Amino acid sequence: MLRKSMMFVFALLLSLASFQFDLPSASAIPPETPSKSAAQTQLNSLTVEPESSMSGYSRDKFPHWSGQGSGCDTRQLVLQRDADYYSGTCPVTSGKWYSYFDGVIVNSPSEIDIDHVVPLAEAWRSGASSWTTEKSREFANDLNGPQLIAVTASVNRSKGDQDPSTWQPPRAGAHCGYAKWWINTKYRWDLSLQSAEKSSLQTMLNSCSY
Repeated sequence: MLRKSMMFVFALLLSLASFQFDLPSASAIPPETPSKSAAQTQLNSLTVEPESSMSGYSRDKFPHWSGQGSGCDTRQLVLQRDADYYSGTCPVTSGKWYSYFDGVIVNSPSEIDIDHVVPLAEAWRSGASSWTTEKSREFANDLNGPQLIAVTASVNRSKGDQDPSTWQPPRAGAHCGYAKWWINTKYRWDLSLQSAEKSSLQTMLNSCSY
């Protein structure tokens, strides 16, 4: 009987350990994530209007992965920031990343994309078409807020330039964080929302516990 009890406890500990390793690490979370209440206030303040056209848009108008000193660019700094651990500096050659959107663990930087939470084309449709090249560069390389995150290339490319009314992270547990990051980015950069986008963000934000 004692042996059976010990085996049960051992199995339970293994199960809990496995569960723990499936959880996102703190390093998977971008900086300056707002609280639920702060994100709600920001969402309420955003202008709601139809999206502008894509006329004149080009990714080249948002120069990205700018040099950040010491031979590093924006991509390399986000790879370092979001890694559980990594080897190499600039470039990063290997490591371990938890892709927050889809829950996948990756060890090679070649399998990682740096996602613009609010895509460049979405920003263009939401007010960025009038920006200077320098402001567009700052947006595309924004390390001060939750606009950049390391995720699998596959999930980033499935998202494309869609807003939350047509694309949300496949991992349901990512919906709260994603809504907070999207709202905060649009708020910080004074970008507008369309109605369906706001409704989807509100639903996602409602799933947050804090």
